[in-house]
Parts: sequence; structure tokens; C-alpha cells
Amino acid sequence: MFTGIIETLGIVKDIVKEEENLHLTITSSITNELKIDQSVAHNGVCLTVVGIENDNYTVTAIKETIDKTNVGDWKINDIVNLERAMKLGDRLDGHIVQGHVDQVGLCKSVEETDGSWKFTFEYDAALNNITIEKGSITVNGVSLTVVDSKINEFSVAIIPYTFEHTNFKSFKIGTKINLEFDVIGKYVAKLNASK
Repeated sequence: MFTGIIETLGIVKDIVKEEENLHLTITSSITNELKIDQSVAHNGVCLTVVGIENDNYTVTAIKETIDKTNVGDWKINDIVNLERAMKLGDRLDGHIVQGHVDQVGLCKSVEETDGSWKFTFEYDAALNNITIEKGSITVNGVSLTVVDSKINEFSVAIIPYTFEHTNFKSFKIGTKINLEFDVIGKYVAKLNASK
């Protein structure tokens, strides 16, 4: 379980393909605090630490993860948002985030406003995921509030702190991002669909 509040950034240092799996080596400021078998969200994708060496740790993405996220597009030196799993008793500053990406989306526009940024993303509505204005959405692991909501797109407003401390600063039109829709909204939508 995660909150969508990014702790730090990591840099992809190595990518090794083994059959259908990808072994990703990441360097980060939190590596020395990690343990083997610990869950860490990488751009919102929950991956298990399988190896640690100095400032680097390794995680493995299987075909299911590669097919449903942007992990297969990562390159060496890419910057990823990192968040360790929530501790019981911690504040839930973002919203309930599972680290299970529902689908990928694309950055449609980036608008710099007076002191903030407005990002608009589009996604395949055929997968029946929805957003609502003032509802929660996770973009590359970042817990955000939806500003504008349409059938296959939504916008979010980004404050300077979030822009500087996440990989949002590298987004441009066409950037592929991971989306995890609000888990409560998904249950409500499924219940309504079954009536």
C-alpha cells in the first residue's frame, strides 16, 4: 500500500532482459535503507527488491507488468519516481494507492500558468476506467487531484514542489505515463455495472 507521495527520484542504471522479464537496476538515495523482498513503487509500479549492491538495487518486472505499464519503455539514465510502502500508523497524505497500474496514458498538453503547471493526459476509455473532477488519480505514482475530467482525458494542476521533486519536469506531449485510477471509484463503478 502506498500514498502517492513521492519520496525521492531514482536513476535507471542497467536493464537486463531475461526471457520475458526485465531486471532493472536503480540508484537512489534510499538504497541503503532498502531490504531484499521490500516493495517499492517505481513511477507507480509496485516492484520487489531482489538485489542490493552499494547505492544500487535491482527489481524484476514480469511480462504482465511490462504489458500494462511503461516499464518496457525505460532506458538507462531515465529518472523514476520512488516511494516505499506505507508504514502502519503513518499519515495518509495522498490517497490509497496500490501500486497496481491500470493502464498507460499519454501526455496531451503541458501548460505553464502563473506559478504552476497544468498537465492534460488522455487514455483509452474502452478499459472502463474513469476520473471525476476533484477525485484522486495516480500519475507515475504521484497522488493528484483531477481538475478537469472528460470521458478519455483529464487534467491535473502541479505545484512547483511537485514539478521539481518528481519526473513531471521531463514530461512533454506524447510522454507515456502510468495511471492508477482511484481504487474506491473502481469498486463503485464495478458495483454499478453489475446492477
